[in-house]
Amino acid sequence: MTDRLLPPTEADRAVPIRFVDAGAIDACLAELTETQRAFARASGFEPKAGRVALLPDTDGGLGLVLFGLGKPGDIERTPLLPGKLVDQLPAGTYRFANAPDDAALAALAVLLGAYRFDTYRKATAGRVSLVAPDGVDAAEIERIAAGVHLARDLINTPANDMGPAELEAAARALAVRHGATIEVTTGDALLEARLPMIHAVGRASDRAPRLIDLTWGAATAPKLTLVGKGVCFDTGGLDIKPSAAMLLMKKDMGGAACVLGLAAMIMSAGLEVRLRVLIPAVENAIGANAFRPGDVLRGRNGTTVEIGNTDAEGRLVLADALSLACEESPELVIDIATLTGAARVALGPDLPALFSPDDRLAAAIARAGDSVADPVWRLPLWRPYGSMIDSKVADINNAGASPFAGAITAAIFLCRFVGDGTAWAHLDAYCWNQSSRPARPEGGEAQTIRALYAMIRDRFGA
Repeated sequence: MTDRLLPPTEADRAVPIRFVDAGAIDACLAELTETQRAFARASGFEPKAGRVALLPDTDGGLGLVLFGLGKPGDIERTPLLPGKLVDQLPAGTYRFANAPDDAALAALAVLLGAYRFDTYRKATAGRVSLVAPDGVDAAEIERIAAGVHLARDLINTPANDMGPAELEAAARALAVRHGATIEVTTGDALLEARLPMIHAVGRASDRAPRLIDLTWGAATAPKLTLVGKGVCFDTGGLDIKPSAAMLLMKKDMGGAACVLGLAAMIMSAGLEVRLRVLIPAVENAIGANAFRPGDVLRGRNGTTVEIGNTDAEGRLVLADALSLACEESPELVIDIATLTGAARVALGPDLPALFSPDDRLAAAIARAGDSVADPVWRLPLWRPYGSMIDSKVADINNAGASPFAGAITAAIFLCRFVGDGTAWAHLDAYCWNQSSRPARPEGGEAQTIRALYAMIRDRFGA
């Protein structure tokens, strides 16, 4: 695994990679040696998207790599397609011999595709290194890759090694690295700090719930607050999940992992913001003191919540954190959460759902996502659906009884805890790759954070 590019001084010892369009194969072959042409033809190389041919040099070693891009408009021809190179190349050092569709994203794709989670077993693949392409900002590519790798590592770590305390430790390590300050409120101190729903969700676990509060940057800079759902494992609580539904619940802290990865990018880039990261870190466990269906909880902002389902716990911990975030009137609040299966039903695993009452903000995030191949899709905050989570005994129900529009009603629930006039966006993400694709190995995934980083950098600058 690497999140670094080699300096241009290493180019002389690097094997060149030539990108080949579907219509340019003849021109490409004409530039090769006779032996290389023979190898390319014998291997049946066609410049279809993702196809590779390894061609020899005059000494019989690896002298050139051909990589097919396919035709413009091919569904496989994405800016991250070069991430497929990593799994097809022998260990070694490489460079781009010509320009792909987007050199910066192609280089990033190689770094992202090189990711391996090898904490519990030895890596099986050799190391592939890439020389920074001409004209790209290598430091920027590296900080983005490092942020993504951090989030992936946290998500992939099993819950026995990634509980609330370990998530806190990861946040503390990040704070130390970048000179940030951090405060953590743990266990029953959450009640004294008026964070009752975070306490209620996490109190049944023998691993104490907590709120992680990291700050960085000048106090006079524009205030940007990131909130990440940190449910380190979700049994469903007393409304227990089926066993099959628990298999991936180590990733239910994916929102927290993503905001830490995003925070790492922001701090490394030195963006001119006063950054605050809030992570409610809990385990939704089962015990004698677990919160129950039918309980009524009072959130930090005074809103009373009837518990329709203990498996709708993520919105409860986010609600207290969002209430706290809005009390200092930040310029922008963004939360990321693996919140609903309904978002996956609507959009599938690849498209995180974006909600925001701010049309300009939503459009900026969507544009940024398109520009960096980290897409999101906006869903409506359709207020009439709020009636689906009405309660007869409290201000609101955390789940309601309707089987419809679950992602939308979850976002509407969160709206009750966001201050009026606050610029706010909510991302409901899956944070998992079900199978490997270019630049996206199977396992934990840092969805939305490259898009958000691009938007934040454009909005606040360095």
